[in-house]
Amino acid sequence: MNFNSGDTAWILVASAMVLLMTPGLAFFYGGMVRGKNVLGMLAQNFVVMGIVSVLWITGVYSLAFSGTGKFIGDFHQFGLNHIWQQATGFEALTIPPLVFCAFQLMFAIITPALITGASADRLKFGAWALFTGIWLVLVYAPVAHWVFSPSGWLFQLGAEDFAGGTVVHANAGAAALALILVIGKRRGWPKERMRPHNVPFVLLGAGLLWFGWFGFNAGSALSANTLSAFAFVNTNTAAGAALLGWIVVERLRDGHATTLGAASGAVAGLVAITPACGFVSPMGAIAIGFIAGVVCCFAVGLKNKFGFDDALDVVGVHLVGGVLGALLIGFFGTKMTNGANGLFYGGGWTLMGKQAVAVGAVVAYSFIATYIIAKVLDLLIGLRVTEEQEVAGLDLSQHAETAYETASFNDGSRFSITSSGN
Repeated sequence: MNFNSGDTAWILVASAMVLLMTPGLAFFYGGMVRGKNVLGMLAQNFVVMGIVSVLWITGVYSLAFSGTGKFIGDFHQFGLNHIWQQATGFEALTIPPLVFCAFQLMFAIITPALITGASADRLKFGAWALFTGIWLVLVYAPVAHWVFSPSGWLFQLGAEDFAGGTVVHANAGAAALALILVIGKRRGWPKERMRPHNVPFVLLGAGLLWFGWFGFNAGSALSANTLSAFAFVNTNTAAGAALLGWIVVERLRDGHATTLGAASGAVAGLVAITPACGFVSPMGAIAIGFIAGVVCCFAVGLKNKFGFDDALDVVGVHLVGGVLGALLIGFFGTKMTNGANGLFYGGGWTLMGKQAVAVGAVVAYSFIATYIIAKVLDLLIGLRVTEEQEVAGLDLSQHAETAYETASFNDGSRFSITSSGN
């Protein structure tokens, strides 16, 4: 096989950048929870890195990318047997099959990690670890096969998802909604104020996510070429436009723009451009980003209207943003970049119809399957910590640690100094 050393080097670097997104996500989420739960949040994200890394190699990669089935792969590359063979439909790749496997692993890691923000402050650590493994096999693997594998039925339909708007973000967002409906609301929500305990952590996490997202999106070209450059530029452009859109809404609605809103807006734009980054022009990226910033800013309020406790706005940002980005390809997609023309480029409603089918199928399957998985696990082992453990915080009750040895955190930013060792 003729492999291109430049392409190979780029995808290896992109893989490392995508892996960095999960610790970035941990800090992004960790800063938004109360101080007594920050280690619990970081631990849930880090354990995903371990669980998925092992399961991906032993079988999930094969289920996602091997074989010719329309709905699920086979076990041809179980345990990375036959890894010298390219994944089905990727025979023209100029990178070694193991590099492609490593790159896709990083997507599989961050997808369940995204769910942790919705269920923050109340999940048992062991139950979360078990849920992650089951969810990866039963939900992520088939959805990735449908959309990313050339054998998958949504890929063959012509639905476009360049880097995971449906596979990663809409999938995780729908799963997050199902999980929180099973485990219920945090004790005291929504009456108690549960403020972020460390907003600088949130900004740090957002910065790491923004950086890693260049590998996430530009790396999905699977080559170092003009298409990867379009994906790179579109990613940054949409993030900036969404940041502005979010803080404009805050300023007009609330009278002030917040740093937390700026970080959330940037992430919303990154989410929305993920499926579209290789299919739209930079001007289309500005439109998609700004729309996502405005819509997601309003969407995070849905939890108050409908009464579901999405602690860190995974539904409002990742489900809504992922769905929005996938559907907007139907308007802004252009052959001048890649893919098919959308409505605004003379393509009619055909592409929009395909995008709607993909979004509907992924969201419905992920929600239903996750609800069943969570319900069964809750009945068998219980997903939620006890009331006493929740009051004490996940750091102490699940890990026998505290993030801040000299501070007793209450409702977020405020804390009282106590004697050393308490």
